[in-house]
Amino acid sequence: MSINIGSSATVRGPGMLLEAFGAREGHGYISGRVLLRLARLLKPYRWHMALATMCMLISSGAGLVTPYLTKVAIDSHIASGDTKGLLLTCLWLAVALTCIYLASAAQSYLLSWVGQRVLATLRGQLFRHLQALSVPYHDKHIIGVTISRVTNDVEVINELLSQGLIGMVGDGILLIGTIVVMIAMETRLALLTYSVLPVMVLTTVWFSRRARVAFRETRERIGAVVGDLAENLSGIRVIQAFAQEEHTQERFREVNRANRDATINAMSLSFIFLPAVDILGILAVCIVLLVGGMMAARGHVTIGVVVAFMAYVSRFFDPIQDMSQIYTTLQAATAGGERVLELLDSRPDVQDRPGAITLPPIKGRVELRDVSFSYDSERGVLHNINMVIEPGETIALVGPTGAGKTSIANLIARFYEVSNGAVLIDGYDVRDVTAESLHRQMGLVPQDPFLFPGTIADNIRFGRPTASMEDVVRAAVLANADAFIRALPEGYETRILEGGVNLSVGQRQLICIARALLVDPRLLILDEATSSVDTVTEALIQEALERLLQGRTAIVIAHRLSTVRRADRIYVIDGGRIVECGTHRELLARGGLYRTLYEQQFIERA
Repeated sequence: MSINIGSSATVRGPGMLLEAFGAREGHGYISGRVLLRLARLLKPYRWHMALATMCMLISSGAGLVTPYLTKVAIDSHIASGDTKGLLLTCLWLAVALTCIYLASAAQSYLLSWVGQRVLATLRGQLFRHLQALSVPYHDKHIIGVTISRVTNDVEVINELLSQGLIGMVGDGILLIGTIVVMIAMETRLALLTYSVLPVMVLTTVWFSRRARVAFRETRERIGAVVGDLAENLSGIRVIQAFAQEEHTQERFREVNRANRDATINAMSLSFIFLPAVDILGILAVCIVLLVGGMMAARGHVTIGVVVAFMAYVSRFFDPIQDMSQIYTTLQAATAGGERVLELLDSRPDVQDRPGAITLPPIKGRVELRDVSFSYDSERGVLHNINMVIEPGETIALVGPTGAGKTSIANLIARFYEVSNGAVLIDGYDVRDVTAESLHRQMGLVPQDPFLFPGTIADNIRFGRPTASMEDVVRAAVLANADAFIRALPEGYETRILEGGVNLSVGQRQLICIARALLVDPRLLILDEATSSVDTVTEALIQEALERLLQGRTAIVIAHRLSTVRRADRIYVIDGGRIVECGTHRELLARGGLYRTLYEQQFIERA
């Protein structure tokens, strides 16, 4: 069975979001290691990329030929009145333009085809890896920031891999080819035209250095926006309950304003750079027109050369503009790639050991042997816990909030690794068996009953997707859920809204119990399953739980002590240690912490 964990929303400030997102200064470099790893994503599509490259070469070559054909038409045919030659040249010009159109269209299609598959592949890898990462990772990382990695960062990587690399090669070929053709046609005029290049180089260097920082900041800021938005939507009930809409709106305005300013800053650089390139291009055209016209008037060059030069010059600066834009994409892709690879390289805190075996069908004996645990190296949570649960027994863990009850359950389920000692199930150390084989024989009914989008029937059969409708209904009957489900307009086909808001907490809990019943686990963990329901619903849940517990080993974490009276044994946890152990009657008679807690609840409920 797959184990489902309830999630709780925490509202965090933008400062924490930026810190978690990894907003760092001084990362103004392009990592070849990152780009090499990202480029490997293209390996399965190397033939498509080769074909796209061929199309790019055809398009670039045809683009270089067309101005020269114009020169030939003017100098060789129009000047001499050669109508037949002019017609033939025009036909060749039409062929070249057709090649440009077809090759460009094919290149765009192939790159889009590859790009979407790379996008889907990378997001699929990230999703699989996120599911493989253990609970501690998700406890430490903000959901919204993780979503930003899978969406925004992957998108900019796709732009580079599918469009940028080949675009840069094509622009380089056009640039070099234009220079070679112009020098071959008229060296002096070509060198004079290139007199604007030093200014162009300085402008490009200035733009690239500033764009490097500006565009990286835009990636970081949009990640903060996505993260803050996701967190606030997850915690919307808490926000509304405490009337903090205005406060959270102001905080979002700050994050959004920072994103706006970063984007405007980046776009301002483009608005300065691109017109500057256009002005330099116009200046070069003026040089060609003035100097070339004077040379033509003196008979040093032909009119066709001047016309061709003007065409080449107008195209000369386009690749420079494109390459500058691709460079900024390269910067953004490197930044995004670093974050994506950081996520992919994250190792689960809990992972199967080499040679881990498949846990055979268990009877349900659980032993905690000298177990100690801490979430970090500074703060111990559990200290020398020793506990034995025989097959079919129901034990309860009770104690003050923060005593360590849930930590014990998490270690038995191996959501976390013990710091010292060992957890054994039927004599097998849980670290020596595969996590999947362990979890398939366990069930969890969480304190916060979590339901997935889909129908009620889909949620009940979540742990057994192949279960028949008869099995689903049988499990719902045993869980006392069938009556309220059938009372819904669409019955078992009722769709669960996000967060299960169209059902009460108690109804969601009964569905979770039905889900656990359907998979028939040998080992069951109940995490305060009745802590958030009314007394009537509590009675229904308690009756359903009694059916669920029959013949299974169960660990019950209880806040309401009235629910654990029938437990075979009750462990009282305080400060990460077992301070009392016994049955309900024995612990009451002992007059210790359990009796104090019980009497406090009795007084509160009275």
